[in-house]
Amino acid sequence: MKDSMVTLAVDYPLLNMFWTMLMIFCWVLWFMLLFRIIGDIFSDDELGGWGKAGWTAFVILLPFLGVFIYLIARGRSMGERELNRVRKNEEQFKSYVRETAGTSGTGGGHAEELARLAELKDRGAITEAEFAQAKAKVLAS
Repeated sequence: MKDSMVTLAVDYPLLNMFWTMLMIFCWVLWFMLLFRIIGDIFSDDELGGWGKAGWTAFVILLPFLGVFIYLIARGRSMGERELNRVRKNEEQFKSYVRETAGTSGTGGGHAEELARLAELKDRGAITEAEFAQAKAKVLAS
């Protein structure tokens, strides 16, 4: 019976190619899962050094068993940790953008300078022509 299955795969090259593609896909999927778990182990700040070493050794020495036990034991919190990392990175990026956009080389931002000029114009401290000239000067720099 087993010989007939092998013969079937050899007799039909398309089936043999499909089987090979399926095996390659599973192999790539396995390595992606393995690297995702190893990345999660090393990026978890709550896990201590011995815990990281233990999980890494377990996943590398007994890969199938180690990966499945890791997914059972810590799989639910993998998504939460990834979400927290993404939120932290996004907040850092937004903070960086706010800092960078709010300052220029002269020490104050263009928006702050224009708001100050508009306030001076509204109070009557400067005329419309002076405001337009100062505004052009701020925008040109």
